[in-house]
Amino acid sequence: MTRIIADISVSLDGFVTGPDPGPDNGLGTGGEALHTWAFSDDPDDRRILREATARSGAVVLGRRLFDLVDGPNGWNDTTGYGAAEVGKPAFVVVTSSPPESVRLTDLDWTFVTTGLPDAITTARERAQAASSASGKNLDVVLMGGGATVASALDAGLADALSLHLAPVILGAGTPLFTGTSRHTLVQRSVTPTSTATHLTYDIL
Repeated sequence: MTRIIADISVSLDGFVTGPDPGPDNGLGTGGEALHTWAFSDDPDDRRILREATARSGAVVLGRRLFDLVDGPNGWNDTTGYGAAEVGKPAFVVVTSSPPESVRLTDLDWTFVTTGLPDAITTARERAQAASSASGKNLDVVLMGGGATVASALDAGLADALSLHLAPVILGAGTPLFTGTSRHTLVQRSVTPTSTATHLTYDIL
């Protein structure tokens, strides 16, 4: 069964970037601390990242995040989806208009201009096809940015939430949960490591 999993790193005070994020400062001031775990040598951090990358049949991201990862300082041959775990699932981008060109032409990009629900439907279809081809259950991962994940939660489009809680207080930045509706969650796992606390929930 293909599930829709919102997966994102967040500070203790609920921000997914630091202050003043932009094209040349994608995570904002101090925001790099949110993803320290993804580049850690801690064996549990490595396992969590490896397992998340391996289960990804398709990945949904917003246009702002796409512009960062496809930009000149974005992903490269050794650091791509899943940080040091370079995975190549189908990528589905929610955007008002497709880009004129793509730098990362070796990745499978689909640009959906009709909204997040349609993007998730497209990603589910791609993940199900990948599941059939591989013989194992693969999921759709909503990797961000924060507005895309929050919109999916608010619209009831996600089945599960995976938070990587970084031990940092940013004080300002891009909040994850502002304006989202109330949700009941069922805690499924808590994994503390040297760099983060990894939390997974089912969304009721």
